[in-house]
Amino acid sequence: MRDFGSGLGAAATAPLDDFNLRREYIPTVLLQAESNPYDLRNLNQCTTIGAEIARLNEALGADTDEPPAPDNPYLSERAADAASKGALDAIRDATTDFIPGRAWIRRLSGAERHRLHVQSAVQAGRMRRAFLKGIGMQRNCAPPAAPSWFRPRGGSRR
Repeated sequence: MRDFGSGLGAAATAPLDDFNLRREYIPTVLLQAESNPYDLRNLNQCTTIGAEIARLNEALGADTDEPPAPDNPYLSERAADAASKGALDAIRDATTDFIPGRAWIRRLSGAERHRLHVQSAVQAGRMRRAFLKGIGMQRNCAPPAAPSWFRPRGGSRR
């Protein structure tokens, strides 16, 4: 329920996305990952690998190897969040259902192509983050330049 207000605006203006009048922003780090997910230029130290992973985490959110946030919401908060998500979905559906041929409009306006580009950039960012953590493990780096569970052999390189 914390994000209901911002979600309400996004749900009400969803047709702008369909007509490609509003586009989801793709962070630069994801566009770079999409163009070359295995690029190792300037990543010769554990600190630079960790910094690149931090940039990816900022764009993508926490990786699956990260522990859950310490502020796990109570059951009542999760229920309220689920209820607000349901309400926002209903509003989004109501604002987009009146558009006849919505799928065709999305294709012709370029909105569908942009949505696929966003998905591709996110996937490339996830792939790059996993690759960099593997490189960090290979180079005996401590987290965050490696998975959070990894313990460097004999002293880590930073």
